[in-house]
Amino acid sequence: MINLAGKTAVVFGLANKRSIAWGIAQKLHAAGATLAICYQNERMKPDAEQLIAELPGASGFQCDVSNDHEIETLFAAFKQKYGKIEILVHAVAYAPVEELRGEFLSTTREGFRIAHDVSVYSLIAVSRAAAPLMTESGSIITLTYFGAEKVVPNYNVMGVAKASLEATVRYLAWNLGPRNIRVNAISAGPIKTLAARGVGALGDMLKSHADRAPLHRNVDQLEVGGAALFLASDLASAVTGETLYVDCGYNIMGF
Repeated sequence: MINLAGKTAVVFGLANKRSIAWGIAQKLHAAGATLAICYQNERMKPDAEQLIAELPGASGFQCDVSNDHEIETLFAAFKQKYGKIEILVHAVAYAPVEELRGEFLSTTREGFRIAHDVSVYSLIAVSRAAAPLMTESGSIITLTYFGAEKVVPNYNVMGVAKASLEATVRYLAWNLGPRNIRVNAISAGPIKTLAARGVGALGDMLKSHADRAPLHRNVDQLEVGGAALFLASDLASAVTGETLYVDCGYNIMGF
């Protein structure tokens, strides 16, 4: 059994009980980690705080990862409260809903900018803020999707952003390796999260995935949480710069 007692984990991206961040938080908490769970804004605060209260010892923090000042303020608070952190989970992605329908050719300049700022640059920003607090070692984990590699109709600009995210993981792994900080991505199968509901024809995507995946079903948040627990632990001490598929095997299929 993995034991994370004495380790502090920061989890970004909690919106509601369907969030992948929530599945990961539950697994890290069950392993004994001290949790700092972050949500985006005041609108999301009531649902997030209600969930956080279910995890004794966990604390909630508000932070918009597209705002550098909020990130700086947040990590100053972490330094004061925790001293150091060992685990950082970046479960954040966003593109305007109109960019996730219709033709990729119609992607707007602003939609492209927002998708990359929120979904990709934010990983660099929070990793840069976290690194000084990872004084002994660290594990940084982000969430990607198969649309980074293959065309998924309607995923559009988010697929391009996820491709950028996976490249960012590799560059961060190279930069942070000398500090014994590992950086990895989990490529989860489609899950009906708040963010995913913006993708056109999500129901068709879920059905197609379950039909074609070797396990003939879809993945759930707690299964993604289990993979994150592994990557956060010493069992993955030599794993960095990788994309770990947690998609019931869908990615191995040709058709």
